[in-house]
Amino acid sequence: MNLFLLNVLLALAWGALRGSFDLANLSVGFILSYITLWFVFRSSEQARYFFQVPSIIKLLMTFLVDVVKANIRMARTILSPQMRLQPAVVGVPLDMRSLIGVVFLINIITLTPGTLALDVSTDRSILYVHTLWVDDKEEFINEIKQGYERQLMRILDS
Repeated sequence: MNLFLLNVLLALAWGALRGSFDLANLSVGFILSYITLWFVFRSSEQARYFFQVPSIIKLLMTFLVDVVKANIRMARTILSPQMRLQPAVVGVPLDMRSLIGVVFLINIITLTPGTLALDVSTDRSILYVHTLWVDDKEEFINEIKQGYERQLMRILDS
């Protein structure tokens, strides 16, 4: 059985035992069942799950922080008397070749205000991104590669 599914089912069982299916209670159930499953399956073939969950949580937290920062920057830009935009289309070279990883990266970039993934080369080696603010293209590329792409590769390849 898939460990993630088992983890979710145990979290739901925790919610049923506690008599409440609110987010806080289900989160506690998920954490407790994650720890329990780790003790039971840590030396099995399915142990990679226990490295993926913290990586997924880290990716989600990074994404949420970036969305908040981008929204603040967008609000400042819109509300300022002079819009200080430096729009550009940047080609980001990709090390990740898996289709699902590239799709996740495209969605993350597009969901962040001020950036839009435009296209991917046919061999999935370059992702073209439109952004409203580029001070330094190399820094922009490095942020995507060292941030989202590296985290997605760790999640999908582990």
